[in-house]
Amino acid sequence: MNPQITQEIENFIKNILGFKSAKVEYFVEALTHRSYINEVKETTQNHNERMEFLGDAVLELAVTKYLFDNYPSHNEGALTSFRAALVKTESLAEEAKHLNLGQYILMSKGEEATGGRNRPYILANTMEAIIGAIYLSNGLEAAESFIIEKICYKTESIIADRLDLDAKSKLQELSQEKARITPVYKLISAEGPDHNKTFEMGVYIGDSLFGQGIGKSKQEAEQAAAFEALNDWDKLFDKYFKK
Repeated sequence: MNPQITQEIENFIKNILGFKSAKVEYFVEALTHRSYINEVKETTQNHNERMEFLGDAVLELAVTKYLFDNYPSHNEGALTSFRAALVKTESLAEEAKHLNLGQYILMSKGEEATGGRNRPYILANTMEAIIGAIYLSNGLEAAESFIIEKICYKTESIIADRLDLDAKSKLQELSQEKARITPVYKLISAEGPDHNKTFEMGVYIGDSLFGQGIGKSKQEAEQAAAFEALNDWDKLFDKYFKK
């Protein structure tokens, strides 16, 4: 590993994550996108997908325990809904941006040139990988503290504003009310090996594309597309339906 890259990651661990001591090699792996391995052929390091797999499990456990402990008056259905809102791609990507995580990801020049450092699913996956690295390096308690501070703080606003309601349901209600049309989702692309595909879906209101989203499943990509459509609804509705 390039000493300069190692130093940058050490600074990230100390100054951004706030850990005075850590096993740097775990964080190097967590910050390594698959494209970097494909481009830098001589490297012996691993990409971050295994670390992401571990971090996803730690994240779900920590968020579940936090909600169980702090919201005793809510049933399991509500807690499941709150958890989904906290750990979804958009939520994790938002927190990754707060940490300026994108600038530290090791990726190919091609991936970077096409906006990879700001791509929500890459940021979200890397966020999960970072959680996995914290768990391996500093233990479960440190990982839980990080998750509570960086992710679970949004729970109250999620409950108050019902942000746990899924974006597809919200978009369908809005579209049927305003345009008298039910949204249709179409597959734009599917990339990667069978065990780790990423899907890009588009949501159409009539003949007009209102949003695009990427996810690990078609359902997740549809939710991301609906979320984008909701964010741009006023502008797009005026453009296509108020001519």
